[in-house]
Amino acid sequence: MEKGIFIKTLEGQKTERPPVWFMRQAGRVLPSYLEMRKQYSFAALMRDPELAAKVTLLPVYDLGVDAAILFSDILVIPEAMGMELTFTDSGPRFATALKDLDDPMSLINPDATKLEYIYDVIDKIQETKPADFPLIGFCGAPFTTLCYMVQGLGTNHTFPDAVSLLYKDKKLAKQLLGAITDLSIEYALNQVKHGVAAFQIFETHAGLIPADLYMELIMPFVRKISAAVMETGTPTIFLPKGLGTGLKQLQSGDADFISVDWQVPIKEAREMIPADMGIQGNLDPRILFANQEVIEAKLQEYLSFGAEEDKWIFNVGHGFVPGIPVENAKFVVDWIKSANWNG
Repeated sequence: MEKGIFIKTLEGQKTERPPVWFMRQAGRVLPSYLEMRKQYSFAALMRDPELAAKVTLLPVYDLGVDAAILFSDILVIPEAMGMELTFTDSGPRFATALKDLDDPMSLINPDATKLEYIYDVIDKIQETKPADFPLIGFCGAPFTTLCYMVQGLGTNHTFPDAVSLLYKDKKLAKQLLGAITDLSIEYALNQVKHGVAAFQIFETHAGLIPADLYMELIMPFVRKISAAVMETGTPTIFLPKGLGTGLKQLQSGDADFISVDWQVPIKEAREMIPADMGIQGNLDPRILFANQEVIEAKLQEYLSFGAEEDKWIFNVGHGFVPGIPVENAKFVVDWIKSANWNG
């Protein structure tokens, strides 16, 4: 079977253009998804294999992206660890936050069988997607997952109680991070067994703490997940959003590709990341609120980088923002596919 441009790029092959996909591409901006949300809750869409498979593949047909990403949520891990989770209109909320417990570990009771419905979703995607089309699996990185577990809700993205835990009780923080990591590894490996072509680790909140502390306390757990997936031969992408100059501290083997946010210029990020690792990113998704002339001018800035860099996947620096015009998202995909990347 002929490998597509996404997998070829992950494997380091030179391609005629960079592949393109978007984080949070299945929801938030697609009219077809928003119509489904009128009928079904987020949890219902995520848990039903037929519906979740359909949502996963919507951007393939609606936008023309080069890869699909599993429609799920990073908080399935704490849910499978025994925490009661509800997805509300204002975001996810746990019935009991770890910050409110004298013994947070008492609530942790991992049950991997609670994740099996997600493998049914992956199987349904494999049945219904184009035969040669890559599916990306994912999990949340341990620190970001811990932030939600400690705080109990996702509306305060500074997560003050989670951050203070790292300073107040490093031993407890490591216990919780270790438990998250162990279940995440099992989850990731099962996604690989069910056929995901690549795997991304989402560290949305790396920028909440100093880079040195992140590398000392958090990165060893990330490396365990990444190493387990990479040992299967599955290409792995790591997104440490907000890590900034901490990108310099990444090591060869931490992942196959590093996804960078919009706060670091792509060429500077390339200089900081080890040369044998690929790079993904890093368009600010908010520029898609602008008119297409402004968007195109920004895209033009990437041409020289793309002409020189074979190991690059075009993406946004983080997820799509609600309200972005779908025609602008489609415009970006079409532009990437039609531009002259030969320099």
